Amino acid sequence: MFVDFLLALFRDHAAKDAIVWNGQVCNYGWLNQRVSYWSEFIASHGVERGTVTAIEADFSPNSIALMLALIGQGCILVPMTASVEAKKPEFLEVAETELSFKINSSDEIALEWFPNRASHPIYSRLRDEGHPGLVLFSSGSTGKSKAAVHEFVGILEKFKVRRNSLRTLTFLLYDHIGGINTLLYTLSNTGCIVTVQDSSPDAVLHAVEKYRVELLPTSPTFLNLLILSEAYQRHNTATLRTITYGTEPMLESTLRRSREIFPQVTFQQTYGLSEVGILRSKSRSSDSLWVKVGGEGFETRVVDGMLQIKASSAMLGYLNAPSPFTEDGWFITGDTVDVDGEYLRFLGRKSELINVGGEKVHPTEVESTISELTNIAEVTVFGEKNSITGNIVSARIRLLEEEDPKAVRIRVKAYCLEHLQSFKVPARIEITTGTQYSARFKKMRTLPQPNETAVTPKPDET
Repeated sequence: MFVDFLLALFRDHAAKDAIVWNGQVCNYGWLNQRVSYWSEFIASHGVERGTVTAIEADFSPNSIALMLALIGQGCILVPMTASVEAKKPEFLEVAETELSFKINSSDEIALEWFPNRASHPIYSRLRDEGHPGLVLFSSGSTGKSKAAVHEFVGILEKFKVRRNSLRTLTFLLYDHIGGINTLLYTLSNTGCIVTVQDSSPDAVLHAVEKYRVELLPTSPTFLNLLILSEAYQRHNTATLRTITYGTEPMLESTLRRSREIFPQVTFQQTYGLSEVGILRSKSRSSDSLWVKVGGEGFETRVVDGMLQIKASSAMLGYLNAPSPFTEDGWFITGDTVDVDGEYLRFLGRKSELINVGGEKVHPTEVESTISELTNIAEVTVFGEKNSITGNIVSARIRLLEEEDPKAVRIRVKAYCLEHLQSFKVPARIEITTGTQYSARFKKMRTLPQPNETAVTPKPDET
């Protein structure tokens, strides 16, 4: 019932490519039959409407068909990928998981029942309405992960409007709101989902070339890695029409270089949150960080420099945290923005702002400046407590090639002094060998790197 509009499309376009996985191509006729198979399977195994069901998987033919079958059955889904392996016991417990499907790298499925009866009031609401649900966990990089619960009917509604049919690479993960949005957008327009088991720049661009990918949804961190790898010189990307980027602020230097490498590609900034879904967006231009966000079902406003959103597709609430909505239904995103008419420019999280003697420093501005220098692979800027100014600006830098740490600090500070106000110049610079991004290709700003070899000069040491 809930996915009937998708199944009708699958039947009408049975011969079209639907999924590329491990070199195999499955068409929409196969996918339609597989959804029917799993629908019969879960019904015969006593999976009732409203069952809280984990899917421990990544994008694969069976994981996609099973997800659609479970939605059709009215289950409450808890997708989890290998990127959260260490947190799976916690997530399974918080979600009050009753059943789990584990899908391995060979696309084989194992079923496990748990001795739980999920009783959270949000689940009761979904069951009373007979609607499927979706539980998404935040990354928890700055604390305990929060479990946001959505009604799947609201998520599906916007995909009933047909748009462009594109061959799309599923870079964003199966348990990420962006990954689910990519999946449903592609299926609802009978495009082709191209999966990758390796998210390295070479593997991604190899898939783009081999399977004629037109749309690549990704992150600024991955685009930076792609630039550094020079993988674009080793692969033909002529079919690529659009690169969308989100999940974190884009550095001006990264966008400028990406545009130079892919002049034929339209770059589009996207914006979404686990709590409210993915908003429709329109960049002012491919080389601009100004973007218009909203669309049908979304309202936006900026209060004290911070974006707030009211969405018809907003989550019902958290399983393990108080409601984050204002009394009149607005979600306070925590994202600081500049405003220019209808357009916004994202500056970063309010929690990441550095207060230096009363002056506010946005880490991304400093990162963008430092990344313009040669031999800089990655840079992460953050604040550290200081007894005189309250905080100082610190920078953690990973180099492309070995270089004298003292020489790096001298040229970084000199360049920053030339291009930034003095209070924004890093007072402390660490040279690290550790990567600074998570398995989701998102910058980790506050977490220490386990393989870091840091050089930690005094604030005034040059």
